[in-house]
Amino acid sequence: MEVTIDKNSGYCFGVEFAIKMAEDEMEMSDKLYCLGDIVHNDMEVKRLNEKGLVVIDREQLQQLRNCKVLIRAHGEPPETYRTALENDIELIDASCPVVLKLQNRVKYAFDKMEREQGQIVIYGKKGHAEVIGLTGQTLEKAIVVMEEKDLEKIDYTKPVTLFSQTTKSTKGFYELKEKIEAKIKEANGEFKEMDFNANDSICRQVSNREPQLLNFSKENDVIIFVSGKKSSNGKALYQVCKTENERSYFVENETEIDATWFKFEDKVGICGATSTPMWLMEQVQRFLNSLHEDLVLTKG
Repeated sequence: MEVTIDKNSGYCFGVEFAIKMAEDEMEMSDKLYCLGDIVHNDMEVKRLNEKGLVVIDREQLQQLRNCKVLIRAHGEPPETYRTALENDIELIDASCPVVLKLQNRVKYAFDKMEREQGQIVIYGKKGHAEVIGLTGQTLEKAIVVMEEKDLEKIDYTKPVTLFSQTTKSTKGFYELKEKIEAKIKEANGEFKEMDFNANDSICRQVSNREPQLLNFSKENDVIIFVSGKKSSNGKALYQVCKTENERSYFVENETEIDATWFKFEDKVGICGATSTPMWLMEQVQRFLNSLHEDLVLTKG
């Protein structure tokens, strides 16, 4: 059994940057607060917690004074920065540059839509950290859509500006764009470009992984996709693998692997989300290599 790790999998630069900032800061102090899980991977959160990273929520942030708090790659809404100023909190801002740029674009578009009595629509997961940061730029007026039933929230007689959470699927975004266009035409009797401005704001470091994963899934008999169950990006990329290779399995770590998934002669590929650490995929690889040795002994 041949076991390889996809060289394109693992942290995107935003997550890598945030974790590096956290580790550097913890070298100088034994405790650093982090607003929410630094990454949607429980094993990495546990590793960093053991180094002194303490995860807090927004309510706990309100109670803190005179300390340091890390803002993770997902970014934060304006109210978080206001709270920090009021409570004398030093923010270690590890917001991803791609997310910060998108926040600025959403704020600019929102101001324009307010003047034109239009709407900001965000394709994303309601309650996701990045989406909270984006809706915060719109005084919570943005309409968050994820499924077809969510489209009922939009008034198609008014202008619509669409953005996407950076880690969503490009396929899903363009399918949604077409549905909105059709509904605008249905509501107004015609479709005018001035009524709809669709912005593909998906991070290309994320979206480029889709074709890479399709090829990787083709090249292997079995795919072990390693990701935290909270990761939106993980769920989307796993589906990419599954469409190309039916023998694709989603695991959080090696303890969830079932030996019956494999045959002695299989080529096994390990890949993961933008929130999956390389050390975890290497741990899974070591487990599969030991499993292969057991298969050799059994076959022998």
